[in-house]
Amino acid sequence: MHTIAFAGLGAMGLPMAKNLLVAGHRVRGFDLNPVALTALASAGGEASSDAVAAAQGADVMILMVVNAAQAEQVLFDSGALAAMPDDGIVCLMATCPPAAVERIATRVMATGRRFVDAPVSGGTAGASAASLTVMAACERSTFEAVRPVFEGLGQRIFHVGERAGQGATVKTVNQLLCGVHIAVVAEAFALAAKTGVDLDVLLEIMSGSAAASWMLKDRGPRMLQEEPEVSSAVDIFVKDLGIVLEAGRDAQAALPIAAVAHQMFLATSGRGEGRADDSQVIRSYYALNGKPQQG
Repeated sequence: MHTIAFAGLGAMGLPMAKNLLVAGHRVRGFDLNPVALTALASAGGEASSDAVAAAQGADVMILMVVNAAQAEQVLFDSGALAAMPDDGIVCLMATCPPAAVERIATRVMATGRRFVDAPVSGGTAGASAASLTVMAACERSTFEAVRPVFEGLGQRIFHVGERAGQGATVKTVNQLLCGVHIAVVAEAFALAAKTGVDLDVLLEIMSGSAAASWMLKDRGPRMLQEEPEVSSAVDIFVKDLGIVLEAGRDAQAALPIAAVAHQMFLATSGRGEGRADDSQVIRSYYALNGKPQQG
């Protein structure tokens, strides 16, 4: 059993923290949302008054926060890192730019503590089902030390490298592919709609053809709904594809297709639809090309 400080009890963080409790770990949660803290306490966890209280005596601190700036605020500005034991392990599991992850890792390791760059994939469904994919970059010995924690969170756990930033890079590539797949499905559907093709029939054909992808089968049906349930918001891909482009600039790698996809998500958000399901990036294609009237 590990004592885990968990910062960030949002849509993914709270179910992740609950799954760690199920796996037998002691979890101290910290979040600015009192409802989330109450939910964790009801599940058997401990609601901490602040990040320092959560970090004291913790073997591992998991950061499932919004961005790198929040991670730095929790670790350094609040004093949580200094409150951890000298051999504590910090796991940054949020999606952050690789360069920012490297910067945070350098500061953490300068104190003698260990750092794991371990973003996850699988969304809220994977967080709830403890079926996340974990992409961890750190020294092998640190990875083995924290593996039991990851096993409480996911089913596909990978050691992707020894250096902080490599895990973030793998997650960045994942988000590049996901965002582009969603956008190109929307583009294809918009073309078909423009010429009057029945999109339900198109989806059935494409789902069984060489053009099929996981994103087509998952997001395609939601593109045919006016107001689908939100499983992942447009604004998430505005952020994540922005990280993709930042990583490309840092690596001096041209990413023209990712840039176009980012613009389509950004346009959707700019019309006030950032909280809509990410499948609704199709609305930007309809705005450009016109959506045929039904019936």
